[in-house]
Amino acid sequence: MSNLISPFIVSLFFSLVLGLPASYLAARFGLMDIPGSAPHKQHLRAMPLAGGLLLVVVLSLTAAFFRPAISDDMQAVLIGAGVVFVFGLWDDRKGLSASPKLIGQILASVVVIAGGAHVRFMTALFAGNVLLVEVAEALDVLITFIWLIGIANAMNMIDSMDGIVAGLGVIACAFFMGAANFARQPELTFWFASLLGVCGGLYFWNRVRPIFFLGDSGAQTLGFLLAAWGILYTPLNKSPESSWIVPILLLGVPIFDTSLVVLSRFRRKQKIGNGRRDHTYHRLIRLGLSPRAAVFLVHLAAALIGALAFSAFYLRSNVALSFFFAAVVCGVALLLWLERRPALDE
Repeated sequence: MSNLISPFIVSLFFSLVLGLPASYLAARFGLMDIPGSAPHKQHLRAMPLAGGLLLVVVLSLTAAFFRPAISDDMQAVLIGAGVVFVFGLWDDRKGLSASPKLIGQILASVVVIAGGAHVRFMTALFAGNVLLVEVAEALDVLITFIWLIGIANAMNMIDSMDGIVAGLGVIACAFFMGAANFARQPELTFWFASLLGVCGGLYFWNRVRPIFFLGDSGAQTLGFLLAAWGILYTPLNKSPESSWIVPILLLGVPIFDTSLVVLSRFRRKQKIGNGRRDHTYHRLIRLGLSPRAAVFLVHLAAALIGALAFSAFYLRSNVALSFFFAAVVCGVALLLWLERRPALDE
């Protein structure tokens, strides 16, 4: 239990104490989100983009406080996250186009994969076929690239209202932390508990007492860490043919939102990378929900899907997969229904 409680409390404490200094430093170095700088930026005053700075500083302080043993693959993940953070800061400061940000995410993913952290789903699926082993390994690497880059961008794209990303981080980290603890992975449990505390602090400073935004450096780094640590999660006595569904479900809400946005903009022949008010949150507002109710509904959906993922630990592989594909079908149906609802920009 010490791997859960102690790092959580320490990182939460650092996050709460350092929120104001992080906000000041972000403003001091020009990391600001200016109202009206893009059509979807309709906040009332300039806000520091301090989320990434606070996340990285607090995780570093927590690690220095506990001095945990860091495995090679974990070291690769942390270095990769550092690359994403640096490019995110650059974007927060200068406003990068999509290409430099993608280059940074690719470089970070290369670091993670070179360090030995990648999915092994296809390798396990074709383990009995010698002729397909190399093809399976190449597919695993490709899937890892798509997963890391996709989740990093999904968390950044869904960051459309105060508290959404931080709240999703709290929910995902709590479930991941419990799953890693049950799987007897103390190193991974420590880092998820630490990130849970950081997300709690981010939620306070971004939602309860909003003094800064997460920015690209915060949302992308958080998404990259969740995606990479999800790869490192290896449940005990669970078949890899079904255990892969757990990280997907735990990050199902940002995946859903990104799929909705991509489909909507593709059908309307709009640029996918441009910021617009057509996310899940905005469509819920258009349906008549208050901003607070819309955020709550997004978080409730994440919690319910997380509970479904947790239940998979106690089910046979074929039953768990059946529940997963049923959830996917329901998600696709909801996506198609929401996509037909007008966005706030329409």
